[in-house]
Amino acid sequence: MALTGRTALLAALGSLPVGILEPSWAGILAVNAPLSVAILCDYAMATPVRKLQFTRSGDTSVRLGDSAEVQLTITNPSARRLRARLRDAWPPSSWLPGTEQASSRHTLTIPAGERRRISTTLRPTRRGDRQAARVTVRSYGPLGLAARQGNHEVPWTVRVLPPFTSRKHLPSRLARLRELDGRTSVLIRGEGTEFDSLREYVPGDDTRSIDWRATARQTTVAVRTWRPERDRHILIVLDTGRTSAGRVGNVPRLDASMDAALLLTALATRAGDRVDLLAYDRRTRAQVQRRAAGEVLPAMVNALAPLEPELVETDARGLSAAALKHAPQRSLIVLLTSLDAAPIEEGLLPVLPQLTQRHTVLVAAVADPHIEEMARARGSLDAVYDAAAGTQTGIQRRRTAEQLQRHGVTVVDATPENLAPALADAYLALKAAGRL
Repeated sequence: MALTGRTALLAALGSLPVGILEPSWAGILAVNAPLSVAILCDYAMATPVRKLQFTRSGDTSVRLGDSAEVQLTITNPSARRLRARLRDAWPPSSWLPGTEQASSRHTLTIPAGERRRISTTLRPTRRGDRQAARVTVRSYGPLGLAARQGNHEVPWTVRVLPPFTSRKHLPSRLARLRELDGRTSVLIRGEGTEFDSLREYVPGDDTRSIDWRATARQTTVAVRTWRPERDRHILIVLDTGRTSAGRVGNVPRLDASMDAALLLTALATRAGDRVDLLAYDRRTRAQVQRRAAGEVLPAMVNALAPLEPELVETDARGLSAAALKHAPQRSLIVLLTSLDAAPIEEGLLPVLPQLTQRHTVLVAAVADPHIEEMARARGSLDAVYDAAAGTQTGIQRRRTAEQLQRHGVTVVDATPENLAPALADAYLALKAAGRL
């Protein structure tokens, strides 16, 4: 039997998609037929969501801690004016806590056949790739009583790069590098030095530096001077195993190691050296090889951005083999790992001679300042136990560092904020000593 009057109207309203009616109207539809007709007409006059067209533009990368702007262009090809609320959804880590709603929700009106552009501001809280989830549009009728709602997939990716906070240390280290190149010369040749110039002998110079052929051609005694050699090869190896996942304060060990690697890369490329990167645990996670000096740092930042620790034990033999493969000629191998006793003694020490036989090796690790605070604790029974634990841990780290040093390894053990400048200083010291 055909439905008539109010019954037919309610049946029509009941066929509408769930959620299109404002909640305040839902309870009175059954008793107010004219209002029901108005709502039904309002829904029918709302611009269809499926016909809307979307395109994106804007930033594709941003440094962690900075803001990115992503534009969304909405085209209304229908013959009706669009009155809508829009949500541009992104992963939760795309915004600071509490700012998602204000940043992702927009109200807009677009006349028929026209388009509008809105901007979404992202402020990511984690490294890696952030991909747009979906665009949800709620299109209202002229009276604002009912609305159509739908979703659109509008792909876009913003890569969140490491913050590189240690770049503030670069000017002072470059000044020391210029001093090393311009004013510091040595009289005795080392394995990392090249001939610089001849000068007149002065009392106190090492007699082994006298150039007898040059002396024979002139009336004064001439001595050779040497300078740190350029175009040396540096391989930075990042241990991405389980120990790199540990947090020191609010910073994962891996992130602190990345920051130190970036500062060393910026400094070494300015010094004329070649820098490669290898990230490894049980397999190669990232690598940068054979890049021109001006391309190394951007390529390394891009390679490190999506890198995350793996909760597996690092394969030291595989790491050593990969490092030797990436460093065929004599190089400086900088291994950013932990100084925990077990991984070093059971993993690294047995394979270390393979590296030190052909290369200069530098091991850098992130130290936890809380351990020193524990070692100084006093005043209660719990504090005494903390002090004993902190002291024992410190002794183990020093013992591990001494074991590495006995194999000819340079060791840098510093807190997260000091690791990057300490590693840069160790590099400059090796250069000044002619060991690089």
